[in-house]
Amino acid sequence: MERQAAYLRNALFDQGYLDEQFLQLEDLQDQANPHFVEEVVKLFYTDSVRLIQSIELTLKNTPRDFEKLDKIMHQFKGSTTSIGAKKVKKECTQFQEYCNVGNVEGCIREFQEVKQEHAALKRKLENYFQLAREAR
Repeated sequence: MERQAAYLRNALFDQGYLDEQFLQLEDLQDQANPHFVEEVVKLFYTDSVRLIQSIELTLKNTPRDFEKLDKIMHQFKGSTTSIGAKKVKKECTQFQEYCNVGNVEGCIREFQEVKQEHAALKRKLENYFQLAREAR
């Protein structure tokens, strides 16, 4: 089980889902708080639901408020950075670039990518954390 969990964790890095920030979170985990990383990730996903809904609502409004969209996505990107969600962060950056040039279609398309990467990482991390718990 431990080997499977380690393999799954390494795959998340090899496939570009996570970066060194995730390692820094792991360094903060200790005997006193053995589920620290999992708790931080759960908080991220709880908070990100609110931000995603806010972006969806703002995208539906016309005229589009690109400044507001950029501001919300900046918050979201900050959260993704704090857990080391490399692919999600990359998509957030691309979304912001479309906001900066006022490209509605680009924003809508890229937001779908953000949500896909966000969901994919969530599934992968849930599998990893479940295996890690079972290995203990």
